[in-house]
Amino acid sequence: MKKSLIKTIFENLKTIIYALIIAVFIRSLFFQPFYIPSSSMEPTFLIGDRIFVSKYSYGYSKHSFPFSPNIYNKRVLKKEPKYGDLVVFKTPSDNRTDYIKRLIGLPGDEIQFLNGKLYINNNEISRKEVKIDEIIRCGTSSITVNAYEETLPNGFKHITVYNKVGTIQNTDKYKVPLNHYFFLGDNRDCSRDSRFLSSVGYVTDLNLVGKASLIFFSNDTVQGSILKFWNWGNSLRIDRFFKKL
Repeated sequence: MKKSLIKTIFENLKTIIYALIIAVFIRSLFFQPFYIPSSSMEPTFLIGDRIFVSKYSYGYSKHSFPFSPNIYNKRVLKKEPKYGDLVVFKTPSDNRTDYIKRLIGLPGDEIQFLNGKLYINNNEISRKEVKIDEIIRCGTSSITVNAYEETLPNGFKHITVYNKVGTIQNTDKYKVPLNHYFFLGDNRDCSRDSRFLSSVGYVTDLNLVGKASLIFFSNDTVQGSILKFWNWGNSLRIDRFFKKL
């Protein structure tokens, strides 16, 4: 009886260990889930969205693995990201915090805002005003915005929003270094991104974690915790489930 119990416990432990190994393998090489905690990427991502990020999109670095083990300081099977990609990266300030932003500048590019408009390599980025249904947030507040469809140099189109009052007008010119990238939030006046050189700035290719590929779940935290199942009718955003990006 005692031997049978020990054997059962041992078999269960083996099953748990195997499951953990498989989970770490999938998380490191294929897909990793992330939670959207802030409004910096609205309306593309809303607070409470849960997304899958493909780890293989740009190859692998130490940040592809749990706890970012310092075992190899290069990128393996490297693939270049493209304008408009939604990228998860480790912030250069601590190499630990995960951010997700849109890729706006490639190595060698010059980025600048002039009179409220975005310029890449001295070329004004084409944009047209659009209407959106979402309430845009900035932290705990709702803000009034102008929404635009911007077209990046490779033809990629995406929606950005700018505050109607107090929007960013002019910046210095940002020159993206070799093997680095420049990122902006889609909620342009409510995003800490590459414009903030002391905290984010230019992101090295080693810090890229992966590319957002799918919203698989979304719960409006303002309406209540996911644990409050009796309020799911108000909090769950069913229309965002399994939304391809």
